[in-house]
Amino acid sequence: MTAAIVILALVTLQRLGELVIARRNTKALLASGAYEASPGHYPLIVAVHAGWLAALWWLAPGKPVDWLLIGLFLLLQLGRLWVLATLGSRWTTRIIVVPGERLVARGPFRIVRHPNYLVVAGEIAVLPLAFGLWEVAFLFSLLNAAVLAIRIRAEEKALASTAIPA
Repeated sequence: MTAAIVILALVTLQRLGELVIARRNTKALLASGAYEASPGHYPLIVAVHAGWLAALWWLAPGKPVDWLLIGLFLLLQLGRLWVLATLGSRWTTRIIVVPGERLVARGPFRIVRHPNYLVVAGEIAVLPLAFGLWEVAFLFSLLNAAVLAIRIRAEEKALASTAIPA
C-alpha cells in the first residue's frame, strides 16, 4: 500500500464521517424549526467534491508524495476542526437557517466571514499538488470557485433575511 493510498483513504474516511455528522446536525436543526435555504445548488457541491476525490483516487496512487505539502494539508485540517468545533451542532454541509438565532461570531468567524470555504479552497488545491497533480488542483479550484460563488451568495441572502447579526 502506497503512501498516497493511505492518505486518500484517511481523507475519504474523514469526509464520510463529516457527512454523517452533517446529516445528524441537519436533521436536528430542521426538527427544531430551522429550514434549508437554496438547496438547488447542493448537488453541484457534492459533484465537485466527489469528482475531486475520484480524480485523486484515479491519478495519485503510485505518485511520489511531497511531505511538506501534506504538512500544509494537515494545517488546513486544524482550520477545519476549528470551524467544526466553533459551529458545533450548527455545522452542516447545507444552508440551514434557524430563524431568530444570532450568527456565530467567535472562533475563526471573528476573523473571516466564511472560514470553512477558505479551508476547503486550500484543501482542493494543496492535496493534488502534494502528488504533483497541478492539473487536478487547477481544474477543481476553478470548479470550486464557481460553486462557491453560487453558495456564498445564497448563504448570505438566507442569513441576512432571518438571522440576527452577531
